Amino acid sequence: MAIHTNMTPARREAMVALGAWNDMTIADYLDKAVASKGEKTAIITYRMADGSRTALSYRELNGQVTRMAAGLAGLGVEKGDIVSCQLSNWWQMTALHVACVRIGAVLNPLMPIFREHELRFMLSMAESKVLVVPKIFRNFDHATMAHDLQKSLPTLKHVLVIGSEEDSFDKVLLERAWENEVDTEALFAARRLSGDDVVQVLYTSGTTGKPKGVMHTSNTLMSHIRPFASRLALGEDDTVFMPSPLAHQLGFLYGLLLPIYLKATVVLQDTWLPEEAVRIIATEQPSLMLGSTPFLADIAEYALKHGPDLQSLKLFLCAGAPIPSPLVEKAAKNLPTRILSAWGMTENGAVTTTLPDDAPALAIHTDGVPLPYMELKVTDIEDNPLPPGQEGLLYVRGASLFVGYFKQPELYGVDDEGWFATGDLARLNDQGYVRITGRSKDVVIRGGEKHPIVDIENTLYQHPKIQTLALVGKPDERLGERLVAYVTLKDGVDLLTLEEVCAFLSERKMTRQYYPEFLEVVDELPRTPSGKIQKFKLREQATNAPKGI
Repeated sequence: MAIHTNMTPARREAMVALGAWNDMTIADYLDKAVASKGEKTAIITYRMADGSRTALSYRELNGQVTRMAAGLAGLGVEKGDIVSCQLSNWWQMTALHVACVRIGAVLNPLMPIFREHELRFMLSMAESKVLVVPKIFRNFDHATMAHDLQKSLPTLKHVLVIGSEEDSFDKVLLERAWENEVDTEALFAARRLSGDDVVQVLYTSGTTGKPKGVMHTSNTLMSHIRPFASRLALGEDDTVFMPSPLAHQLGFLYGLLLPIYLKATVVLQDTWLPEEAVRIIATEQPSLMLGSTPFLADIAEYALKHGPDLQSLKLFLCAGAPIPSPLVEKAAKNLPTRILSAWGMTENGAVTTTLPDDAPALAIHTDGVPLPYMELKVTDIEDNPLPPGQEGLLYVRGASLFVGYFKQPELYGVDDEGWFATGDLARLNDQGYVRITGRSKDVVIRGGEKHPIVDIENTLYQHPKIQTLALVGKPDERLGERLVAYVTLKDGVDLLTLEEVCAFLSERKMTRQYYPEFLEVVDELPRTPSGKIQKFKLREQATNAPKGI
């Protein structure tokens, strides 16, 4: 399948001239790791459901990648086809991505929390040929859901299930010696990708409320990984601990791509259980951990009693929401860990980070400075640049910026000079450090995950008791924000409970994490003279309300 992007020759020429793009794929970096560190442990997976630990060397990982790639080609996956997966932090997802790159296919990671409502739209738009899922994960039957979805998706030819006898991923791909049935060297050479070919489609929520498929190439992804590793002084002796989902851009970049680039070891935890994380850290001795504020909050809390078990952690990079100062203070008392803050988007990875040598206060009060090959500017509504200290609209441009939205080129929103409107409000200081101060987009971020507010609202508007509603975020120290629903009721309706609202969303197969956590029934919603709901007033109300609202 031919994939059309918004890439321009001028952009490529500029990025190559800068040295930002080198046209190497993650498969090339795996080849280098196998050649020099073949017997080194590449990836360790901890599954919380059964307590298992699985480790693969770089040579073993490459063997699985080769077989998987040949098998996917044998199932009819062509260059440019999309392979979707709804997997947690298991080694199979890493291998699947590199296998796709080997044969010129595109990986479409899907968050394990997604259900029919989201998946039907995403898989249909992607025209996915293959979907890989676990049989059961966190007590949910993904296999049954996937097979039910397949009935209404004519392009979805194969559902492969990890941990099942029916449509078994292992039996179809790994237990058959596909590499002996085809000339893999010739296959991989014929399917070799350029650095500008799309290798990832990752859905994100925007102002429309419907997911948009963010497209990245090897050049856009790896032009971020290389300077990121250099800034943090990371190398092959580091071990990365990744409990954040690999299906999220943070997990994908730093739990999947970064370790292979470094020739390092990555330790994956498939479900966040803080007490188990402490045990894993004590055993595997990772030096770097990455995650949103809830992960940092839990680690800081457990450090009060288990500090000696966490002494290997030298760096914690926190992204997704501002870091509350008590977390830094709590962690500093019990850990040798340097806490860095970062800001980024699915569209470009982490654009900014604080520096390892920065004062701890900068991790609290700023979101860092741009990485090499990236630039920021803050403007007023007329696109005039603003001086340091003034809040305005945040724009970003540079090497790691995505190359378009899948099948929606008109939404790209990058101007002729390469600037992308982030939808965030921010201010820059004299040293170029940025502080994200708000969002112009109608999105709530909970635990580092964006909630598609318009889509949730449109679904709730179908509730028989609801007349009007508005969803806003209520600040939360641990999760960043929690979702509050303000509603007015239809005539003759006296009562609506949060349980009813959640049950309604459950019946419509909405992702559980998107349910409102608070409900306020009001007589009327604040509006402008033209009738638009004034959400800023509701945000203020939610912010000032008691914790139990």
